Amino acid sequence: MEEGAAGAAGGAEGLLRVADNTLSGDRASLAEEDEDGCQDLWRLPVECSVRRRECGRCGRPQKVCLCPFLPVHPLKVSTCLYIIQHPAEESRVLRTVPLLAACLPEEKCKVLIGRRFSEDRYPELASVCRNPNTLILYPGAGAANLEEVELSSLDPCIIIIIDGTWSQAKDIFFKNSLFRIPKQVQLRTSLSSQYVIRTQPTNACLSTLECAAIALAIMEKNDYIKETILRPLQALCSFQLQHGAQIHHSKEHLLKNGLYDKPMPKNKRKLRRMELLVNNVKI
Repeated sequence: MEEGAAGAAGGAEGLLRVADNTLSGDRASLAEEDEDGCQDLWRLPVECSVRRRECGRCGRPQKVCLCPFLPVHPLKVSTCLYIIQHPAEESRVLRTVPLLAACLPEEKCKVLIGRRFSEDRYPELASVCRNPNTLILYPGAGAANLEEVELSSLDPCIIIIIDGTWSQAKDIFFKNSLFRIPKQVQLRTSLSSQYVIRTQPTNACLSTLECAAIALAIMEKNDYIKETILRPLQALCSFQLQHGAQIHHSKEHLLKNGLYDKPMPKNKRKLRRMELLVNNVKI
C-alpha cells in the first residue's frame, strides 16, 4: 500500500512538472510573440501635434480671429493702464487682456505678470504707484467712486487694474504694499457683465476688459471708447455660444435661484461669503 501511494504521489509530481513546463513554454512563446509584435510598432506613422497659428494682434487662433471686431487703429487715449496679471490668467484660453491691449496703443496698456511686486525688482512700477495721478481700481470700503475723483494735476492719469479671479486679485492687492500707495477707486455702474462664458461671483462683477473700458470712458469722457473695447468681447462670447458654450450665470444668481449644484464648501469663511451673496450683502 505504501509503495502504491508513493508511486501515485511520484506520478502526480511528474504531471505537475509537465504542466509547469508546458505553462512556462506557453509564457515564453507569448513573450516572444509580444516582442515580435512590438518590434513593428516603430514603423507605425506618428502624427505630430501642430499648434494652431495665432493672430499676432488679437492672440486668437487664425481661424477664429477677432480682428474684424477691433478698431482699425488703436484708440487715442491720454490715460495709461497698468494691468497686473496673475500668472494663472496668462494660460487661460478665453482671457480678455489681449483683446484690451489690441484696442490701445502699446504704450498705453502695459501688462506685468506676477504675484509679488517689490520696489527693488520693479522700480518703474514703484515710481508709477507714487505718482499723485495714479489710481488703483479695487473695490472696497475705502474706495472712492471713479466718477467723483478729482486729480491734483493736469498730467495724464494712470490706472492700475489687477487681472485674476477675485481671490487672486485680493491676494495681490493686500500682499503688495506698493498697491496701497495710489488712491483706491471703484466703479459705480449698473452694467451686468457681458462676459457670459465665465462664471462671476456676483451679478455686479465685471471682467478686466469691461472694467478698463468703463474706466477709460469715464476718464476720457467718451462713451465711444467703452463701446469699441466691448465689441471684441461680445464677438468672442457670441462665437463660443454658437459652438457649444453655455451661458454662465453668476454664483450669486445660482444660489438665490436654487440652481447651485456644487457641494457647499466646508470652509467656514467661504460658506459665510456664500451666505452674504444670497442675502445681498456687498462683499
